[in-house]
Amino acid sequence: MHTQNNQSFLITVVPQDWLEEMKEGLEEMKSLIIKQKETEFGEQWIESPKARQMLGVSAKTWQTYRDNRIIPFSQFGRKIYVKRQDLEDFLQSNYIPAK
Repeated sequence: MHTQNNQSFLITVVPQDWLEEMKEGLEEMKSLIIKQKETEFGEQWIESPKARQMLGVSAKTWQTYRDNRIIPFSQFGRKIYVKRQDLEDFLQSNYIPAK
């Protein structure tokens, strides 16, 4: 161990194959994290047809909800997306408890 300016440096020798395995493991973890973020995005935003199906409403009713801004949405060209949480909030706000 070599000390310079109150900092210590330690050099460790490791086998090349171990280093390659470590690198592959890190790449795999990175890939899983990216995939997880993509999955979370897919779970957060829902395309219009699936949202309509989840609510069990007709195309006309769904259009009325959007026209009256009952449920928030995002639109890119002809594609419409809604947040899953907004759908859940809508359902919860219309919840009628049992007696």
